[in-house]
Amino acid sequence: MEYIIICPLVFIAGFVDAIAGGGGLISLPAYLIAGLPPHYAIGTNKFSACMGTIIVTYRFLQKGFINLQYVVPSIFTALTGSWLGAKLALTVPTDIFKSLMLVIIPVTAFFVIKAKTIENTKPPFSPAKSIFFSAVIALIIGIYDGFYGPGTGTFLILLLVYVARLTLKEAAGTAKVINLSTNVAALAVFLLSNSVMFPLAIIASLFGIAGNYIGANYFINKGKGIARPIIIIVLTIFLVKIIYDSFM
Repeated sequence: MEYIIICPLVFIAGFVDAIAGGGGLISLPAYLIAGLPPHYAIGTNKFSACMGTIIVTYRFLQKGFINLQYVVPSIFTALTGSWLGAKLALTVPTDIFKSLMLVIIPVTAFFVIKAKTIENTKPPFSPAKSIFFSAVIALIIGIYDGFYGPGTGTFLILLLVYVARLTLKEAAGTAKVINLSTNVAALAVFLLSNSVMFPLAIIASLFGIAGNYIGANYFINKGKGIARPIIIIVLTIFLVKIIYDSFM
Protein backbone atom coordinates (compact mmCIF):
# COMPACT_ATOMS: atom_id res chain seq x y z
CA MET A 1 0.00 0.00 0.00
CA GLU A 2 2.82 2.45 0.80
CA TYR A 3 4.15 2.09 -2.77
CA ILE A 4 0.72 3.03 -4.19
CA ILE A 5 0.60 6.15 -2.01
CA ILE A 6 4.20 7.26 -2.27
CA CYS A 7 5.34 6.58 -5.85
CA PRO A 8 2.80 8.75 -7.74
CA LEU A 9 3.30 11.63 -5.31
CA VAL A 10 7.10 11.35 -5.56
CA PHE A 11 6.72 11.56 -9.36
CA ILE A 12 4.65 14.76 -9.01
CA ALA A 13 7.13 16.12 -6.47
CA GLY A 14 10.00 15.49 -8.89
CA PHE A 15 8.18 17.28 -11.71
CA VAL A 16 7.43 20.32 -9.53
CA ASP A 17 10.91 20.37 -8.00
CA ALA A 18 12.62 20.39 -11.39
CA ILE A 19 10.67 23.51 -12.39
CA ALA A 20 10.37 25.61 -9.27
CA GLY A 21 11.74 23.74 -6.25
CA GLY A 22 9.62 22.78 -3.25
CA GLY A 23 9.06 19.16 -4.22
CA GLY A 24 9.71 18.10 -0.64
CA LEU A 25 6.43 19.75 0.35
CA ILE A 26 4.72 16.98 -1.63
CA SER A 27 7.04 13.98 -1.20
CA LEU A 28 7.76 14.11 2.54
CA PRO A 29 4.06 14.18 3.56
CA ALA A 30 3.54 11.21 1.20
CA TYR A 31 5.98 9.11 3.21
CA LEU A 32 4.36 10.18 6.47
CA ILE A 33 0.82 9.49 5.17
CA ALA A 34 1.99 6.00 4.17
CA GLY A 35 2.87 5.36 7.81
CA LEU A 36 6.67 5.57 7.90
CA PRO A 37 8.16 6.74 11.22
CA PRO A 38 9.32 10.37 10.90
CA HIS A 39 13.08 9.71 10.85
CA TYR A 40 12.66 6.94 8.25
CA ALA A 41 10.33 9.18 6.23
CA ILE A 42 12.90 11.99 6.17
CA GLY A 43 15.83 9.68 5.41
CA THR A 44 14.02 7.76 2.65
CA ASN A 45 12.72 11.00 1.16
CA LYS A 46 16.26 12.45 1.11
CA PHE A 47 17.45 9.37 -0.80
CA SER A 48 14.80 9.60 -3.52
CA ALA A 49 15.14 13.41 -3.67
CA CYS A 50 18.90 13.17 -4.16
CA MET A 51 18.56 10.68 -7.00
CA GLY A 52 16.05 12.88 -8.81
CA THR A 53 18.08 16.04 -8.23
CA ILE A 54 21.17 14.39 -9.72
CA ILE A 55 19.24 13.75 -12.94
CA VAL A 56 17.81 17.25 -13.29
CA THR A 57 21.19 18.80 -12.39
CA TYR A 58 22.82 16.77 -15.16
CA ARG A 59 20.12 17.84 -17.67
CA PHE A 60 20.60 21.51 -16.75
CA LEU A 61 24.39 21.08 -17.06
CA GLN A 62 23.92 19.58 -20.54
CA LYS A 63 21.82 22.59 -21.59
CA GLY A 64 24.33 25.11 -20.30
CA PHE A 65 22.22 26.40 -17.39
CA ILE A 66 25.02 25.68 -14.89
CA ASN A 67 28.22 27.71 -14.96
CA LEU A 68 30.70 25.66 -12.92
CA GLN A 69 32.77 28.78 -12.24
CA TYR A 70 29.70 30.28 -10.54
CA VAL A 71 28.62 27.27 -8.52
CA VAL A 72 31.84 25.86 -7.02
CA PRO A 73 32.09 28.57 -4.30
CA SER A 74 28.35 28.11 -3.64
CA ILE A 75 28.81 24.37 -3.09
CA PHE A 76 31.26 25.04 -0.26
CA THR A 77 29.14 27.76 1.35
CA ALA A 78 26.01 25.58 1.00
CA LEU A 79 27.71 22.68 2.79
CA THR A 80 28.98 25.05 5.49
CA GLY A 81 25.53 26.59 5.91
CA SER A 82 23.80 23.22 6.08
CA TRP A 83 26.24 22.06 8.78
CA LEU A 84 25.71 25.28 10.77
CA GLY A 85 21.93 24.95 10.39
CA ALA A 86 21.97 21.38 11.67
CA LYS A 87 24.02 22.50 14.66
CA LEU A 88 21.64 25.40 15.24
CA ALA A 89 18.67 23.05 15.15
CA LEU A 90 20.05 21.33 18.24
CA THR A 91 19.86 24.53 20.27
CA VAL A 92 17.07 26.70 18.79
CA PRO A 93 13.38 25.66 18.72
CA THR A 94 12.02 25.02 15.22
CA ASP A 95 8.98 27.14 16.15
CA ILE A 96 11.15 30.25 15.78
CA PHE A 97 11.72 29.50 12.10
CA LYS A 98 8.05 28.61 11.60
CA SER A 99 7.05 31.99 13.04
CA LEU A 100 9.44 33.76 10.68
CA MET A 101 8.00 31.81 7.74
CA LEU A 102 4.50 33.09 8.58
CA VAL A 103 5.81 36.55 7.68
CA ILE A 104 8.33 35.70 4.95
CA ILE A 105 6.06 33.48 2.81
CA PRO A 106 3.15 35.94 2.33
CA VAL A 107 5.60 38.76 1.56
CA THR A 108 7.44 36.54 -0.94
CA ALA A 109 4.17 35.37 -2.53
CA PHE A 110 2.95 38.98 -2.88
CA PHE A 111 6.22 39.93 -4.54
CA VAL A 112 6.01 37.00 -7.00
CA ILE A 113 2.33 37.71 -7.81
CA LYS A 114 3.07 41.40 -8.37
CA ALA A 115 5.99 40.64 -10.70
CA LYS A 116 4.94 40.00 -14.30
CA THR A 117 7.50 37.23 -14.65
CA ILE A 118 10.20 35.45 -12.67
CA GLU A 119 13.06 37.14 -14.45
CA ASN A 120 15.63 39.78 -13.53
CA THR A 121 14.81 43.07 -15.27
CA LYS A 122 17.89 44.94 -14.01
CA PRO A 123 21.33 44.88 -15.66
CA PRO A 124 23.25 41.72 -14.70
CA PHE A 125 26.11 41.99 -12.24
CA SER A 126 29.71 41.32 -13.19
CA PRO A 127 30.64 37.60 -12.92
CA ALA A 128 32.62 38.23 -9.71
CA LYS A 129 29.68 40.01 -8.07
CA SER A 130 27.18 37.34 -9.13
CA ILE A 131 29.49 34.61 -7.80
CA PHE A 132 29.80 36.46 -4.48
CA PHE A 133 26.05 36.96 -4.05
CA SER A 134 25.35 33.37 -5.12
CA ALA A 135 27.78 32.09 -2.48
CA VAL A 136 26.20 34.27 0.22
CA ILE A 137 22.72 33.09 -0.77
CA ALA A 138 23.94 29.46 -0.67
CA LEU A 139 25.28 30.02 2.86
CA ILE A 140 22.06 31.60 4.15
CA ILE A 141 19.69 29.13 2.51
CA GLY A 142 22.06 26.30 3.47
CA ILE A 143 21.60 27.30 7.11
CA TYR A 144 17.83 27.31 6.58
CA ASP A 145 17.91 23.92 4.86
CA GLY A 146 20.03 22.36 7.59
CA PHE A 147 17.77 23.81 10.28
CA TYR A 148 14.31 23.39 8.75
CA GLY A 149 14.30 22.91 4.97
CA PRO A 150 10.89 23.02 3.22
CA GLY A 151 10.79 25.30 0.18
CA THR A 152 14.60 25.53 -0.09
CA GLY A 153 14.66 25.19 -3.90
CA THR A 154 11.98 27.84 -4.38
CA PHE A 155 13.72 30.37 -2.14
CA LEU A 156 17.03 29.70 -3.91
CA ILE A 157 15.57 30.39 -7.36
CA LEU A 158 13.92 33.63 -6.26
CA LEU A 159 17.01 34.96 -4.46
CA LEU A 160 19.38 33.99 -7.26
CA VAL A 161 17.17 35.81 -9.78
CA TYR A 162 16.43 38.96 -7.79
CA VAL A 163 19.57 39.32 -5.63
CA ALA A 164 22.37 37.69 -7.65
CA ARG A 165 20.67 38.83 -10.91
CA LEU A 166 20.99 35.51 -12.70
CA THR A 167 18.60 34.61 -15.49
CA LEU A 168 15.76 32.27 -14.52
CA LYS A 169 17.41 29.29 -16.20
CA GLU A 170 20.83 30.06 -14.68
CA ALA A 171 19.15 30.43 -11.27
CA ALA A 172 17.33 27.11 -11.67
CA GLY A 173 20.56 25.32 -12.57
CA THR A 174 22.56 26.94 -9.77
CA ALA A 175 19.78 26.23 -7.27
CA LYS A 176 19.87 22.53 -8.18
CA VAL A 177 23.60 22.29 -7.54
CA ILE A 178 23.27 24.08 -4.19
CA ASN A 179 20.25 22.02 -3.16
CA LEU A 180 21.99 18.79 -4.21
CA SER A 181 24.95 19.73 -2.00
CA THR A 182 22.78 20.26 1.08
CA ASN A 183 20.74 17.12 0.36
CA VAL A 184 23.84 14.92 0.01
CA ALA A 185 25.17 16.20 3.34
CA ALA A 186 21.85 15.43 5.04
CA LEU A 187 21.54 12.03 3.34
CA ALA A 188 24.97 11.03 4.64
CA VAL A 189 23.73 11.59 8.19
CA PHE A 190 20.61 9.45 7.63
CA LEU A 191 22.60 6.68 5.94
CA LEU A 192 25.03 6.55 8.86
CA SER A 193 22.09 6.28 11.28
CA ASN A 194 20.45 3.49 9.17
CA SER A 195 17.32 5.62 8.65
CA VAL A 196 16.73 4.79 4.97
CA MET A 197 14.30 2.05 3.86
CA PHE A 198 16.23 0.94 0.78
CA PRO A 199 13.65 -1.15 -1.16
CA LEU A 200 11.07 1.65 -0.96
CA ALA A 201 13.71 4.34 -1.49
CA ILE A 202 15.00 2.70 -4.69
CA ILE A 203 11.54 2.21 -6.24
CA ALA A 204 10.44 5.74 -5.24
CA SER A 205 13.69 7.10 -6.69
CA LEU A 206 12.76 5.72 -10.11
CA PHE A 207 9.48 7.65 -9.99
CA GLY A 208 11.29 10.75 -8.71
CA ILE A 209 13.87 10.50 -11.48
CA ALA A 210 11.09 10.23 -14.10
CA GLY A 211 9.30 13.27 -12.63
CA ASN A 212 12.51 15.30 -12.49
CA TYR A 213 13.48 14.35 -16.05
CA ILE A 214 10.08 15.27 -17.50
CA GLY A 215 9.93 18.44 -15.39
CA ALA A 216 13.43 19.49 -16.48
CA ASN A 217 12.56 19.05 -20.15
CA TYR A 218 9.31 20.97 -19.67
CA PHE A 219 11.19 23.79 -17.92
CA ILE A 220 13.85 23.90 -20.66
CA ASN A 221 11.11 24.50 -23.24
CA LYS A 222 8.63 26.60 -21.22
CA GLY A 223 10.58 27.84 -18.22
CA LYS A 224 9.35 31.42 -18.02
CA GLY A 225 5.69 30.54 -18.53
CA ILE A 226 5.41 27.67 -16.06
CA ALA A 227 7.80 28.70 -13.26
CA ARG A 228 5.78 31.61 -11.85
CA PRO A 229 2.42 29.83 -11.29
CA ILE A 230 4.14 26.75 -9.82
CA ILE A 231 6.19 28.90 -7.43
CA ILE A 232 2.97 30.61 -6.28
CA ILE A 233 1.31 27.20 -5.74
CA VAL A 234 4.33 25.89 -3.80
CA LEU A 235 4.43 28.96 -1.57
CA THR A 236 0.68 28.66 -0.91
CA ILE A 237 1.00 24.98 0.04
CA PHE A 238 3.95 25.82 2.27
CA LEU A 239 2.04 28.61 4.03
CA VAL A 240 -0.99 26.36 4.63
CA LYS A 241 1.31 23.67 6.03
CA ILE A 242 3.04 26.13 8.38
CA ILE A 243 -0.31 27.49 9.64
CA TYR A 244 -1.63 23.95 10.14
CA ASP A 245 1.49 22.84 12.03
CA SER A 246 1.43 25.97 14.18
CA PHE A 247 -2.19 25.91 15.28
CA MET A 248 -3.29 22.28 15.12
